[in-house]
Amino acid sequence: MSASAGSANGSANGSSNAPLWGALCVVAASVLWGTTGTAATFAPSVSPLAVGAVAMGVGGLLQALYAANAITGQWPGLLARWRLVSLGAVAVAVYPLAFYSSMRLSGVAVGTVVSIGSAPVAAALIERFADGKLLTRRWMAGAVLGVSGAALLSFAGHAPAASPGGSWASLAGIALGLLAGATYALYSWAAHRLIGGGLSSRAAMGAVFGLGGLLLMPVLAVTGRPLLESWVNFSVGAYMALVPMFAGYVLFGWGLARIRASTATGISLLETVVAALLAVLVVGERLPPHGWLGAAVVLFSLFIMAPRQSARVTFPSPSPAGERLAQQQAGAQPHE
Repeated sequence: MSASAGSANGSANGSSNAPLWGALCVVAASVLWGTTGTAATFAPSVSPLAVGAVAMGVGGLLQALYAANAITGQWPGLLARWRLVSLGAVAVAVYPLAFYSSMRLSGVAVGTVVSIGSAPVAAALIERFADGKLLTRRWMAGAVLGVSGAALLSFAGHAPAASPGGSWASLAGIALGLLAGATYALYSWAAHRLIGGGLSSRAAMGAVFGLGGLLLMPVLAVTGRPLLESWVNFSVGAYMALVPMFAGYVLFGWGLARIRASTATGISLLETVVAALLAVLVVGERLPPHGWLGAAVVLFSLFIMAPRQSARVTFPSPSPAGERLAQQQAGAQPHE
């Protein structure tokens, strides 16, 4: 994957199709993320916190290992932006804990739609107030359609059930879902800003996710014992860390180098479609007609939000020192 994708990544970045290639990278990442729910069903004895900690924690450390040379070569640039790196890392650590806890308290359907559906809105608000970027009518229309389709899809086939702790637990789950959406948007924005400041996507993602993974290690130590109780549980944990989180976020980092964070989080609504299809094909669940309608609406929204060739991403010009740092990494990917 890395050799061929890396060469395509480098060539795409220098062409007028870079935003489109960035969107395709996010689409590929979303497909991988959509497999996590089905994978987790094979290890029902593993708690949601353990699943989140092993996926994002170990996956984040693998990101740092993968990017070790880039991080070392661009260390002065990362150190100069330590506040942004730290902010992104804290968001990386909080996201899986909030996301999986939201599903436990308010149910899978509600937790999923609140967490994933609120992320594009949160990303747009962050860009609006932190970067002064205006939202286009096209993006807003696509986001509304995408969130609506994700809601239809998430609630399809899920009869409303009372939360284990009553209405207060449900409200707490919704609040945690909003926190998950906000932190997902926050670390996406932080990585995008680091890349725009002259760092390679490998160094930026490796630093943010590596530090976030370290912050999750205590949680994994406390909750991760069931992962070692059987080969099935261990295999599920290894898959979650290696494929959706490590490979998925490598692709996501490439995408963030080419498109805005709000666009990337909007496209990632595709994750709900992939999760639903796998639930039907692998787990044996049935999807009612309004569920298929939701999937179609999400897919249509992707065409609306996908960047066109003229919608190129522009960043502030990095300093000469930042350019030299970015060039120190062998095979470092250029960015717009």
